[in-house]
Amino acid sequence: MTFIQPLFKKFFDRFGLSFVMVASYFGSGSIFIASQAGVEYGYILLWAVVLAVLLGVMAQDMSARLGIFGDTLMGFIRKKLGKKLSLGLALFLSIGCVAWTLGLAAAVGMSVELLSGNAIAWQPVAVITVILAIITGILDYKHIEKAITGMMILLLLLYIIVAGASSPSLSGIVGGFIPRIPDAGAMLLGAGLLGTTALWPNFFLESILVRRKGWNSKRHVNHMRKDLFLGYAVGGAITIAIIIVSAAVLVPAGITELATFMTPGEALAEVLGDWAKTAFLLGVIAASFNSIVPIMWTVPFMVLEAIDHPEKEQGTRTFQAVYAGATLIGVLSPLVPVITGLSVVEMVVLFPTFNGVFGLPITAFLLFWAVNDKKTMGKHINSWKLNLINIVLVLFSTYVAIKSVRGVLNALFGGMGA
Repeated sequence: MTFIQPLFKKFFDRFGLSFVMVASYFGSGSIFIASQAGVEYGYILLWAVVLAVLLGVMAQDMSARLGIFGDTLMGFIRKKLGKKLSLGLALFLSIGCVAWTLGLAAAVGMSVELLSGNAIAWQPVAVITVILAIITGILDYKHIEKAITGMMILLLLLYIIVAGASSPSLSGIVGGFIPRIPDAGAMLLGAGLLGTTALWPNFFLESILVRRKGWNSKRHVNHMRKDLFLGYAVGGAITIAIIIVSAAVLVPAGITELATFMTPGEALAEVLGDWAKTAFLLGVIAASFNSIVPIMWTVPFMVLEAIDHPEKEQGTRTFQAVYAGATLIGVLSPLVPVITGLSVVEMVVLFPTFNGVFGLPITAFLLFWAVNDKKTMGKHINSWKLNLINIVLVLFSTYVAIKSVRGVLNALFGGMGA
């Protein structure tokens, strides 16, 4: 035990932050979007996962360098746009965070309902999930980082085992890494993958939390990048495994869409046994709950930074009050299907896509502006090489938003059924 503890401490001294970032994006939305990609297009969109991961790493690298050398992202926005505009932007973006929480809480609840054989209704479980997320979110950051990292590693092992048992087509997998977009539906799913991987709340979180790791100088940039690549490699591997499982198991079973929340689990159980269905549901629960806390941390960080409130640090009473109040809106999750007609699976797929279309382009542009601001970054301003790479995120996210906005609005307001 005395040998393991120093290794454990050394690992979290150097790594861990990226697992919080990855956990925030890898929720039920990622699982169902990846499953839908496998069902509708087989292995074709594997390349999109790689691109989304690279764009996510690029964005987080910009955010981390901003936090190390300059300011937090919302701190930069406040100085450039003023408190009123910054607060308005923070409140607008917070809508996306709350929408995520509504879907994530519903996903946990539905998973528990199905695990219990419908003995427990999903609605009260969703409410309890939100309450537990509030309690968890006010705990010490270091404890949360360790817990989330452990759950991400377990998720990786879980899905790799399921992917291996599904006997996928190796030639299909190789071909899936060749970029192609067969139709508009693939573009919309690509937007979903991008929106759940290059996650805009992380742009705010990373610029703040790098300082919690003690990364505050040029010598820490290398540590930060190793951490990013490790965390996002795990997240990308899980997403790829889910697409492979869906393509290898669901498509041969004749499934062409995720008609119900349990469709992927039922198909897995038919081919691999009941253990796979249980694994699927446990994975959804872990991934969904993991996501709520870091996503909702973004709300108090943005709002309090926007007005430069003295108690804007996690752990202060004001921060905890804003976090708890915003997260508490998630207890309305059971009302969403009643009001909108959306099913739970539609909620968990559509809300991340909504954020990819509306939140990502705005925050990607602001982040790019920040790392190119000499007054903020000083001599650590982006080089032309970094600009050439980073501008891909801004252009691609804008392109995807333009191409996908009509589909997302139609899905939200066009009368989707339960």
